[in-house]
Amino acid sequence: MNTVVITILSLSLIGALAAVILYLVAQKFKVYEDPRIDQVEEVLPGANCGGCGYPGCRGFAEACVKADELGDLFCPVGGNACMGSVAITLGKDAVVKDPEVAVVRCNGTPEHRFRTNHYDGATTCTIAHNLYAGDTGCEFGCLGMGDCVDVCDFDAIHMNPETLLPEVIDDLCTACGACVRACPKDIIELRKKNKKDRKIFVSCVSTAKGAITKKACDVGCIGCKACFKVCPHDAIVVENFLAYIDPVKCKLCRKCVVVCPTNSILEINFPVRKLKVVTELEEK
Repeated sequence: MNTVVITILSLSLIGALAAVILYLVAQKFKVYEDPRIDQVEEVLPGANCGGCGYPGCRGFAEACVKADELGDLFCPVGGNACMGSVAITLGKDAVVKDPEVAVVRCNGTPEHRFRTNHYDGATTCTIAHNLYAGDTGCEFGCLGMGDCVDVCDFDAIHMNPETLLPEVIDDLCTACGACVRACPKDIIELRKKNKKDRKIFVSCVSTAKGAITKKACDVGCIGCKACFKVCPHDAIVVENFLAYIDPVKCKLCRKCVVVCPTNSILEINFPVRKLKVVTELEEK
């Protein structure tokens, strides 16, 4: 028989045998995938931001399908509407959560927090944080190099060239938490989003003693407890020379803002306070 024919037949036989073996192996190790995963993924926003705690929307969809209930699962980008669709798709109950927004807890602008040195190195907050305390007297404040801006997929945070601090655009923020994870100083947190985007928070994370904080930044929290004493809702705690306002307990009464001696408590998107007019009769 012709050598060429024998070669062709041999290769064909080997190819067919290999195909059969591969088919049997594929069937043996075939992984079943629940079709509901695709259905859930279709109703997700597709941002793949990781804000849910899973590697992308696909991973989150798999977690939703496998979970007995959706109480501990939430898509911050899609919000309650998205989770409602997921619940309908899977026939499970979804927990309604209050919307959140990222908040920058540092108000150390150049006028309040004076520069003491000049940093000449890699312009990333993470690297700078590992090398030194910062270019001001406050080792807790924002480094101003914009790592939070770089990781935001929604263009919701920008660096202000005048204040040298990041600013969050509430309407664009999805509370994915990327900026929170990117900040090596832990000055960004997710807080409850109130009506009209109003918020009250201590814009400082310094745990240094009051005198040290005050010397480094004019608007730093000195832990004096004045805000704690006037809060009627038990929403403020003071630990390690630092006050913190619980966004859930806070009723936005603004009493703490008035008594803060360093103006470290910010009130945002509130109407301008009315000045009390003292009449001659009242003076008498």
